Amino acid sequence: MLKAELRKKYMQKRKALSTDEAFLLSENVFKNFVDYFKPIPGQKVHIFIPIEKFKEIDTKIFIDYFLSRNIRVFVPKIIDTQLISVEISKITEFETSQWGISEPVSNEDSEVLDFDYVITPLLYCDPKGNRVGYGKGFYDGFFESVSENSKKIGVNYFNPDENIDDVWENDIPLDYLLTPNRVLSFFNGLE
Repeated sequence: MLKAELRKKYMQKRKALSTDEAFLLSENVFKNFVDYFKPIPGQKVHIFIPIEKFKEIDTKIFIDYFLSRNIRVFVPKIIDTQLISVEISKITEFETSQWGISEPVSNEDSEVLDFDYVITPLLYCDPKGNRVGYGKGFYDGFFESVSENSKKIGVNYFNPDENIDDVWENDIPLDYLLTPNRVLSFFNGLE
């Protein structure tokens, strides 16, 4: 299936979820992350802040957990057409961007590239780790800049059932996909 078709299909599937369903599924994705990766103090996690109107996975659960355990948290902010990584704490001030995304007020790029985990938004991920986002390409560019040891982890409500037919040369696949009921590794095929 083409990315545009998958984008539309999974946007509709996501919209059909109730707020309670989305939160419960997000909690299961979070639990799978903690159980599988067992993050420890001092590690560095780059994680997106959810766009609530798009019913993205509720990563606030992750962020609260990380901050309460001295795991360093970095969130994306778009400056012009560049995704930068801003380190946040419990007292970070946020504002809503022109796209309706909560972002830190600070424009200071941490310049950290050796993340332990990069938790990535997506609409769909196929069985090979290729993802469909919103079509802007921010994360492909970001993936090129981070350490090759950074684990690129997608989070989604849905399992990867269909292949993406129009994968581009510059698309960078994920290393893992977390769903409410599975952790999939793309290093040696699906686990």
